[in-house]
Amino acid sequence: MEDLSQRLKQYIKVGTPAERRIAKYFSEHLNELPFETASSVADRLELSPMTVGRFLRSLGYHGLDGIKVHLKENAPALASQLPSVLEQLQKDASEGRPLATQIAEQVEMLQHIYNLAGQPQWQEAVATILSSGSVFVTSHPGLAGIGRYFSDRLTFARDQVLFLDGANGSYIELFGGPSDDGVLVVVDSQSFVSSRLLARSARRAGCKVLLVTGQFTEWAHEFANITLSLPPQRANGPENLPAMMSLLEYLAVAVIHAAGETAEIRSRRIEELQGMFVHAPLR
Repeated sequence: MEDLSQRLKQYIKVGTPAERRIAKYFSEHLNELPFETASSVADRLELSPMTVGRFLRSLGYHGLDGIKVHLKENAPALASQLPSVLEQLQKDASEGRPLATQIAEQVEMLQHIYNLAGQPQWQEAVATILSSGSVFVTSHPGLAGIGRYFSDRLTFARDQVLFLDGANGSYIELFGGPSDDGVLVVVDSQSFVSSRLLARSARRAGCKVLLVTGQFTEWAHEFANITLSLPPQRANGPENLPAMMSLLEYLAVAVIHAAGETAEIRSRRIEELQGMFVHAPLR
């Protein structure tokens, strides 16, 4: 990357007028080049694509794709950038920039999730999801998209996973038969007023309850077998959807990873079935 930057600086100093313009544009827009073509660069600089092509060859690349490959292969590791990125983020947040404040808080939430993943209750949640006869997932209708996505992700690790939207008003799918070998995953939120009643009813029916909550929940110890919780966010109210989505995604990844070869076989089968049905011709 440094060698390319040096060559571009050299062309900016001693190149032809066209070369100087291209070199200056490349130097100032390296991060945007993966989205460019030689023609789009030529249009921006009011040059011909042939001129841009000749410049790329003078740099040693066969077209813009060559420079894209170079940028990809020489991109600095994310870990090496984190200290400076986080320092700038904290600085911007301290200056009262709203987006920086929210992103900084989400970084803290991700750190919380990472620490949570090393706790016994996380491992217990993973084991319970895999070992239960049935897995039921439910949430407030406003979070149905998140709940459905989580239940769909779990199907890559096991069968008998069902999302309960509560549309029939009875949750008959859960309470219509024996549920002593099942687990109910409650994706909790402040607006999900029936979550406590659902958890209590599921426990009384013999079903285990895994509570995933976005705030400290007073009744968790009484009606939930396992609780995975996020601290309430400080910015923009009590809900913390990005962090909740992250927690559920990483939990699903942990379940899939723990399922091992079973998940690999299911993933291949799901891809085969999707190829069969999603692209099936209409008759």
